[in-house]
Amino acid sequence: MKTNQIVMLAVGAVALVSAGLAAGYWLRPGGQPPKPAAAGVAAPKPMNPKPLYYQDPDGKPIYSATPKKTSDGRPFKPVYAEEQATKTANTPKLKGKGKILYYRNPMGLADTSQVPKKDAMGMDYIPVYEGEDESGVVTVSPARMQMLGVKTAPVETRKTLMRTVRATGTIAVDESRLAIVSTKFDVVVEKLFASTTGAHVHAGQPLARVWIDTPDTMMQRGPDVITREIDYVLALQEKNPVRIAQAADVLRQYGIPESTLAEIRKTGHATREIILTAPRSGVILEKQAIEGMRINTGDPLFKIGDLSSVWLIADVQEQDLGDVEVGAPVHASFVAFPGQVFTGKVDFIYPTLTAGTRKGRVRIVLPNRDGRLRESMYATVAIEVPAAAGKEMLAVPDSAVIDSGTQQVVLVAKGGGRFEPRTVRIGAQGDGYTQILSGIKAGEKVVVGANFLIDAESNLRAALASFNGGKQ
Repeated sequence: MKTNQIVMLAVGAVALVSAGLAAGYWLRPGGQPPKPAAAGVAAPKPMNPKPLYYQDPDGKPIYSATPKKTSDGRPFKPVYAEEQATKTANTPKLKGKGKILYYRNPMGLADTSQVPKKDAMGMDYIPVYEGEDESGVVTVSPARMQMLGVKTAPVETRKTLMRTVRATGTIAVDESRLAIVSTKFDVVVEKLFASTTGAHVHAGQPLARVWIDTPDTMMQRGPDVITREIDYVLALQEKNPVRIAQAADVLRQYGIPESTLAEIRKTGHATREIILTAPRSGVILEKQAIEGMRINTGDPLFKIGDLSSVWLIADVQEQDLGDVEVGAPVHASFVAFPGQVFTGKVDFIYPTLTAGTRKGRVRIVLPNRDGRLRESMYATVAIEVPAAAGKEMLAVPDSAVIDSGTQQVVLVAKGGGRFEPRTVRIGAQGDGYTQILSGIKAGEKVVVGANFLIDAESNLRAALASFNGGKQ
């Protein structure tokens, strides 16, 4: 009995519902059935939709990711995905832009959306059009850029890049400016006119008066200089121009000065006293002669050096020798003259290396007219050498390159606070610039200041996005 009553009640309820629907259908104005929803009209909202964000009830640009109330207690207005899509659909597209592929996070996080939306700070997601995929682009707000001190510089085109080779060296006397004063016969020093080492002398200045000592006849291999003088005297007495010229030339080959020849012509007698003169101007570097000393044939009496120009012998590392060229400009500084820089040029590159240090020697010529540079002075050397030369090359400031050791990256400024990390292949470095072989184009701007901070912030955001599964 109970079962029959339940069935009867259910049938009655269905009948009542059907009658009500029929009444509603025929009681509409005009007695016509309801029309279907027109195209373009938003479908009814699903039950309990999730808002994208919440906006101030007065329409102010104040947003919140969670429900919030104003100071006077009014709740923020929820904004749904359908409303945001309708708003964007009514916004005219920019000319030249293609189809919108997706919307990317304005702060560069690894979060995209197929429909327009805002982030937790109320910033609109940025549309990405066809051919404008900007995955990996970092976006920095203007305030953040100012706080980080972001600076950019254009990618330049250069023909050469110079770099500096560092070395150390010491001062040496220019060998081509040295002169030795000696005799081709045995002498005894009678009088010194230049008696101190370091004295400055001029070309032709008397240095010493010597007395010609006749060698032992048992050791004599030919006529001595006194015999040659007698031959000259006989030629003068005969007034034979040919013999006079021949005898004078022989005496000159023995090193007899013109003043002694003039004295022989004047007196008509051979002489044993000769005045030795300085062959060139310079400084007496060594003095072996002492008054009363007997000097054998060929032994040096004086060593004179012209120090108006000196050599700087620099020790250059083996890996740098290939770049050093003759004529390269050089800047040298000395411990004795702090704060001063002396300039010169590379004159010669020695063909051998020191096996123990793996260094090669480079000879540099430095002017020294005031005589301040002295032999064996220690110097630090900077040689300017071409790091890269030839055809035009792309270059960026050294600070623009973020080098991890295995990969080199630059941050390309795309405008609007957007920065794209770009892997590049680098070449030579010099003049504070790095040669770029591939990865960027001329005219693009790269970050040269705060790039490490932007890179670190980008990595942090990517890590947080990965940790949160890409959610805000």
